[in-house]
Amino acid sequence: MKKLFAIAWKDAIIRFASSSELLFFVILPIIFTFLLAGGTPSGDDDNRIRLVVVDSANTAISQEIVAELDKSTAVRPEVLSLAEAEDQFDSRRAIAVLIIPAGLDLKSIQEGTAQLDFRQQPNNLNASVAERAIQTAIRRVSSAVNAANMAVEEAKARGTFESAEDEQAYFDEALKLAKSIQEDAPERITVVEGNTPDDIEYDPRASSSAGQLITWVFIPLFGISALFAYERQQGTLRRVLTTPTSKATYLLGTISGQVLMALVQMSLLILFGIFVMGLGWGREPLALIVILTSAALAAGAIGTAMGTFVKTEGQASGLSIMMGMVMALMGGCWYPLELFPAVVQNIVKILPTTWAMQGMLDLVLRNGGLVEILPEAGVLLGFAAVFFTIGVMRFRYE
Repeated sequence: MKKLFAIAWKDAIIRFASSSELLFFVILPIIFTFLLAGGTPSGDDDNRIRLVVVDSANTAISQEIVAELDKSTAVRPEVLSLAEAEDQFDSRRAIAVLIIPAGLDLKSIQEGTAQLDFRQQPNNLNASVAERAIQTAIRRVSSAVNAANMAVEEAKARGTFESAEDEQAYFDEALKLAKSIQEDAPERITVVEGNTPDDIEYDPRASSSAGQLITWVFIPLFGISALFAYERQQGTLRRVLTTPTSKATYLLGTISGQVLMALVQMSLLILFGIFVMGLGWGREPLALIVILTSAALAAGAIGTAMGTFVKTEGQASGLSIMMGMVMALMGGCWYPLELFPAVVQNIVKILPTTWAMQGMLDLVLRNGGLVEILPEAGVLLGFAAVFFTIGVMRFRYE
């Protein structure tokens, strides 16, 4: 066990001899994951246009206007003070500002003297959309008042009121009824959605997290071949194997050390996906451990087999990067596999990245568990067994 730990520790020191390795170990994977996920958008995000509102009146009517705006599918009102609103508008951080003046109340609407102050940035389409949304909200609020006014005028023509108090009470009841009718009004547009199922299950956050994890972890594991080439070039491999260290111990120490570092890297990217991107990676921890370990073993086995064919460290590094990028691209790590032609989808099943990606998406996107990822894990372990066998059989210290 001490020998295994010593070999693994030696390889870790070699790998992290340069501080720039941290850039590829965690910093760049996180940056690419974040960017390709579109800044980690969530399905719960409010995509309506932000509209800054200043409610200087703070009356029932002004609050109704804000409430109607909040119901809008086009704008999202954000109530600020006048100073904050003007500062944001002047610095162009707000495309539109609606100012409800202090004098706006029910009486001003009844008398037709109510006015609002709307400011918008020039040549801005979103500001024009916000203006229409404001007009719609005001129309809904004022229509109930207009209906109540008409009811009062009809009643007044019939001599119904004996005092101003009676007229006001009648108006209040008519306004309440008008609002109730307005709330219960049927939809004028009927929306019919097609029931054709979408064959592509896609979430940019889930696909980016899983795809970048595979890409940035598989390349270093393929780089095991560079470790073997480096040891051969330096002559240290011959010296190690002349000590009481068997070939099996050396291979096991090298491979297990790299796989362990890969699992650490995977864990960091998984934690980023959970706490920053809000993904459900931790929902099935046992299944997650199984698929991550299987993927790491498959990639490590391929790197071991590659190390028996390459001659120099430069060849191994170039081949590792090229194979990692090509397998990631063809395996669906950068684009949904369903977008590829059917024949390509079948051909790429010979790649471990395809099975790793499908297994991870089964967990984080399709809410699968251990049973659902067992086929993918089994295939990945099959890759590991085949390529480990090739690597061990062809291993030479020269």
